[in-house]
Amino acid sequence: MKKTLLIIALFASGIFSVKHATAQSKKKTAVEWKKTLTPNQYEIMVERGTETPYKNAYWDNHEKGVYVSAATGEVLFSSDDKFDSHTGWPSFVIPVDPGKIAIVQDNSFGMTRDEVIEKSTGLHLGHVFDDGPADRGGKRYCMNSGALKFIKK
Repeated sequence: MKKTLLIIALFASGIFSVKHATAQSKKKTAVEWKKTLTPNQYEIMVERGTETPYKNAYWDNHEKGVYVSAATGEVLFSSDDKFDSHTGWPSFVIPVDPGKIAIVQDNSFGMTRDEVIEKSTGLHLGHVFDDGPADRGGKRYCMNSGALKFIKK
């Protein structure tokens, strides 16, 4: 019985490792991203930087369209879900497709926050907070303009 459980555990562990390695192999290295992204995009997305509030491309953008990943071109947010959070960064109540992002714990700078990453790449987009409009779900996806590109409708 113990041998069977051990074999099952090892087998399950091996499958996890193979799946994890396959998912990781689809992601570019930092060197590859440096060749693809602008210096600002690289700083924000790969180095997990944060741009200066009120001094970024989309915090005050009121045009209709979609916001796509600067790295992949995947549609992440819509102007229909953007709101003025008075923080100086573009803020959204919900992503277009929640399956395209992931939320991971960020313990940098002596605080714990929920970091938003692009699921397919693992690249940093911003953070999500629970202080968004209550009537629209209460979330504030606070994104870095440098992680996004705007496509006008």
